Amino acid sequence: MRHYVGGEFDASGVPFPLVDPVTGRTAGAVPEASRELVDRAVTAARAALRGPWSAWSPGERSQLLHRIADGIEARFEEFSAAECADTGKPRELASTVDIPRAVANFRSYADLLAGRAERSWHTPTPDGRGALNYTVRKPLGVVAVVSPWNLPLLLLTWKVAPALATGNTVVAKPSELTPATACLLAEVMAQAGVPAGVFNLVHGRGPDAAGQWLTEHPGVDAVAFTGASRTGTEIMRAAAARLAPVSFELGGKNAGLVFADADLQEAVAGTLRSAFTHSGQVCLCTERVYVERPVFDAFAAALAVGAKELSGYGPMVSAAHRDKVLGHLERAAADGGEVLAGGGVPRFGDERDGGFWVEPTVLAGLPEDHPAVRDEIFGPVVHLTPFDTEEEALTVANAGPYGLAATVWTGDVRRAHRVAPALDVGIAWVNTWNLRDLRTPFGGVKASGIGREGGDHSLDFFSEPMNVCVKL
Repeated sequence: MRHYVGGEFDASGVPFPLVDPVTGRTAGAVPEASRELVDRAVTAARAALRGPWSAWSPGERSQLLHRIADGIEARFEEFSAAECADTGKPRELASTVDIPRAVANFRSYADLLAGRAERSWHTPTPDGRGALNYTVRKPLGVVAVVSPWNLPLLLLTWKVAPALATGNTVVAKPSELTPATACLLAEVMAQAGVPAGVFNLVHGRGPDAAGQWLTEHPGVDAVAFTGASRTGTEIMRAAAARLAPVSFELGGKNAGLVFADADLQEAVAGTLRSAFTHSGQVCLCTERVYVERPVFDAFAAALAVGAKELSGYGPMVSAAHRDKVLGHLERAAADGGEVLAGGGVPRFGDERDGGFWVEPTVLAGLPEDHPAVRDEIFGPVVHLTPFDTEEEALTVANAGPYGLAATVWTGDVRRAHRVAPALDVGIAWVNTWNLRDLRTPFGGVKASGIGREGGDHSLDFFSEPMNVCVKL
């Protein structure tokens, strides 16, 4: 585990332990970046911005992104193993989602960049000769990319790829819990021919450490962050002091709506997936489901059976996160919540009993203002509530501070087109979940984020439009 600054790998800094979430054992160590190292990374990024990188054409940057994608693919198994070791997620999930999506992130932005065009206008003038106005896009400058622990490589590359595509330089700070694939990415960057200082990597914690020092640094021109809403608030406060633009994808307490006319089997299967993928440690996961009363009992029973039968799920990422999730479950049970499935810690009879596991859990019977229904848990926990009318379902789904994603299960196409746009979220899925087109806008409203990522939306954020007017 090393930093990567100015084209050189650096192992300096006091090491802190990496813990295997599957067993709870220490699995390695990561060097903590000093303030001086963070400053050197920003300085290197600034120097690279003014160097030969500034002369690279969009076509050359597009080719570079494809070489980076090729480099990840060439070390696919190594990336998959590192992602599983850090997060504890099943190998199938890493190899079918995380690593392929990282490759796709670089390829999609390479292709978008190669085919992108800017607009121009011929403007009349009083003398009849006219003027030509056209738009050019310039990089923002040095971009800080701070990524979370749940989808480490996927979400890191989701920001790094468009930032590099538009000519910026990057200082990345991955979560201290999951640094391994970021280290491998730095090696791929070097092998792909990324100029020194264009991509930099520093490791460390957040408050009073590398994360804070990076996002507060006066040499950082923009911040792209995925993580907790509370942390986003602190980063925004720091960025506001220098009016630096921010792109935030933050927390969620996502709702699912199941109508009586839905295919119940599909709705149950889809909700099992949306609630328990990566043990609920995905910002898009469904944590509260509202079911039309005529099918509530049947849906609840089927979902509980499905949750009890789940296998191959992973642990929580850390002991602290496991304890947070278990705290929510203990309070829910103490306050009269009905535990339909799970609710505790699984026992395996092997080394996994030292890890950070929580059973897939289905709750019911709690009021809307209860913390288990209102607050983001970010674990394998879903709460069920019946509803009677479409209006009631929309009211409860839209309540609360978050607005990231939602699912709607219905067999009525008119209802689907009526309900989905009425949800206060950035993305609504109808009769599916997490079906993504990387060209579409992604992000949340309210406490779930600022701005949109994906396709042209990311390219627009990471570049500044400039108008040129030429009198003819």
